[in-house]
Amino acid sequence: MDKNKRDIAISLQHVYKSFGDEEVLHDVNHNFEEGKIHGIVGNNGSGKTVLFKCICGFLRPTKGRILVDYQQVGKDVDFPEDMGIIIETPGFLPYATGMKNLQILASLKRKITSKEITDAIRRVGLDPHMKKPVAKYSLGMRQRLGIAQAIMEDPRILILDEPFNGLDKHGVFQMRQLIKELKDQGKTILLASHNPADIEELCDSVCEMDRGRLTVVR
Repeated sequence: MDKNKRDIAISLQHVYKSFGDEEVLHDVNHNFEEGKIHGIVGNNGSGKTVLFKCICGFLRPTKGRILVDYQQVGKDVDFPEDMGIIIETPGFLPYATGMKNLQILASLKRKITSKEITDAIRRVGLDPHMKKPVAKYSLGMRQRLGIAQAIMEDPRILILDEPFNGLDKHGVFQMRQLIKELKDQGKTILLASHNPADIEELCDSVCEMDRGRLTVVR
């Protein structure tokens, strides 16, 4: 299919997910349009993170289908190719620098060079030449590095689970501006945030997760 004709980036079709007797996702149905920021709100334990992990291919649904770029995750592709992800606390090698961590991650796909990594680190407000190991980063710095990791390969789709965790007021402002820029570049972004101001300012559509069920808010 011609990429220019695509209008649905992610399609959730009757998605269920259970862990033993516990049903975490219940009949989730929704289409996320391309080129928009889609907010996902809900309390801890509502199913947001599990849903994101299913979309990314980290977990397989018990029932139902998830299509990313019209390819079924777990059947046509194990992991969606053109996707950047930050879910929960980013994990990095603690005694390597931020630059070295991202170089190691980039070597898995070999899509980008050190220039793109340097540019991504600068975009999130960090110094790519900083010698400090990640073990000595503040929570906010780790979060910025996690966002750099998500955007460095210039993916068309971004899954951002609480990307503002640990950021101070200025950091939140900077990352909101970055997310707006990414949308202007045509990215499709799924954003979970506990802060209503993030959702109100950034999102074109909003869905709520409650006990594994997804409903459209706006």
